[in-house]
Amino acid sequence: MKFLFIISLLLSFWTKAQDGFVLENTEKTVIKFKLINNLIFIPMTVNGVELNFLLDSGVAETLLFSLENKDVDFKNIEKITFKGLGESVSIEALKSIKNNITIGKNFVDKSHTIFLVLDQEFNISQDVGVPINGIIGYYFFKNHPIEINYIKKTITIYKDQSKFPKKVKRFSEFPMSVEMNKPYMNADVEMKHEKQSSKLLLDLGNTDSVWLFPALIKDFIYNRPNIDDFLGRGFSGDIFGKRSRINSLSFGKFTLNKPIASMPDEFSIQHLKIVKDRKGSIGSEILRRFTIIFDYPNNKIYMRSNKHIGDPFLIDGSGLEIKQNGLLWEKEEVRIEPVRVKVGNNESHVTNIQENFQYKFSLKPNFIVSGTRKDSPAQKAGILKDDKLISIDRKVAKDLTLNKIHQILKTDVSRKINLEIQRNGLPMKFEFTLEDPIPYIEE
Repeated sequence: MKFLFIISLLLSFWTKAQDGFVLENTEKTVIKFKLINNLIFIPMTVNGVELNFLLDSGVAETLLFSLENKDVDFKNIEKITFKGLGESVSIEALKSIKNNITIGKNFVDKSHTIFLVLDQEFNISQDVGVPINGIIGYYFFKNHPIEINYIKKTITIYKDQSKFPKKVKRFSEFPMSVEMNKPYMNADVEMKHEKQSSKLLLDLGNTDSVWLFPALIKDFIYNRPNIDDFLGRGFSGDIFGKRSRINSLSFGKFTLNKPIASMPDEFSIQHLKIVKDRKGSIGSEILRRFTIIFDYPNNKIYMRSNKHIGDPFLIDGSGLEIKQNGLLWEKEEVRIEPVRVKVGNNESHVTNIQENFQYKFSLKPNFIVSGTRKDSPAQKAGILKDDKLISIDRKVAKDLTLNKIHQILKTDVSRKINLEIQRNGLPMKFEFTLEDPIPYIEE
C-alpha cells in the first residue's frame, strides 16, 4: 500500500481565532518525535491525559478521532460539519474549546480548540501500524519558529528568530506565505523539459514527494508511463488518481531529480477549497531530506540538506495495499534453564524440574491486504483483498512493522518477493517480481 494521509479541512463555519502555543519560562525547548514512513508523531498531554498525535502542516485545526479507552474530559462542546479531500461529502464532529494542552515541558496552550471526529471508521492507526489519537497542525507552528531535524528526530521550538541567528547562516532562506492557516512556497516543477514556477503547499502529513492538480495547471499533460492508483485516504473518503515521475523539482540551489508525482482526480478534490494560484503540494518524501525551520511569524522557511538528499525516489513495486487489522495475543514458549544447587561443600546437581518451559503472551500485529493496484504484480499473481499476511520475503509478518513491510516492497529495480498468506483459513504461497511501474523515460 502506498501510505498517504492528507487532510485539508473546509469548515462549514468560521471559528474564532485562538492564541496557540507559547513557550513558558524558557528561550527554546526540544521535543523528541517518532518518525514512521516519513511522518512525525509527537506525544501531547490533553487535559491531563497523554495522547499520540501526527504533526501535519497541511491541517488548519486540531483533530481527535481515537481515545483507546482513555478517559479525557472535554467541556464546551457543540456539533459541527466539515468537508475535506476525498469523494464523500461531509463528516460530523464535535467542537470543544478551552482545552489544556502541553507538549514537552514548556510548550503550552491553555485554551486550545479540538475537533472530535464522530466517524468511528476514520482512524489512521491501521495505516500507520501504531496507535494514533489525532492530528495537530497550524496552531503548533503559529507563534514560534519551529526547527525539524529528521536525522536527530528532534523538534526545537525557539522563542523568536533572534535565538538562532548563527544557525540560519548555514541554511538557505525562502519566502513562505501562510494562507488559510497553511504554509506555501514557490518551486520549479519540470515535467519533461520546461520548468514552471508553482505555488505548492508544504505538507508534513503527505508521505508522497509531490502532488500536482492537473485541473489547475494550464495545458497539463501526464508524463508517460503513468498508472491509475489509490493515493490514500482523506477526511471525506478514498483518494484516487494517477502517478508518474517528473524530471525534477527545484528551489534555490536544490534540485530533486525524478521524484514521483501523484495527481488526484477531479472527484477527489471537488470539495477542497484551494488558495489562489496553488498547483499542488510538496510532501514529506521531499521534506525529510532537509533540516527545516518553519518561521510562520516572519513568513520564512529555512532549509539545509541532510544525508538523505541524494536518496532515490522509490515506489511500491508490488501493487499491494496492506493495513494493520488490529493486534492478536500470541502464546510463546520460553525455555527455562535448569537450576543447579549446592549439596555439601563442593558438589551440585540439577534440581528435578518436571517442566523446563513456560508460556508468555504478547501482542502481535495482524496484517491484511486491503486491495491491489490494477495490473500490478500482486494482482496478476492472484492475491486478493482480505488475504491475511503470514510472511513476506521469508520474514514472519507478525514480527515486522507496517513501515518495514512498506520498505521491503519499495523498489527501483526488479527483484523477486515470496509471499505467504492465509485465505479462508487455508495457507497459500505466491511469488512475484517487484517492478517500477513508472520508470522515467527521456523524450
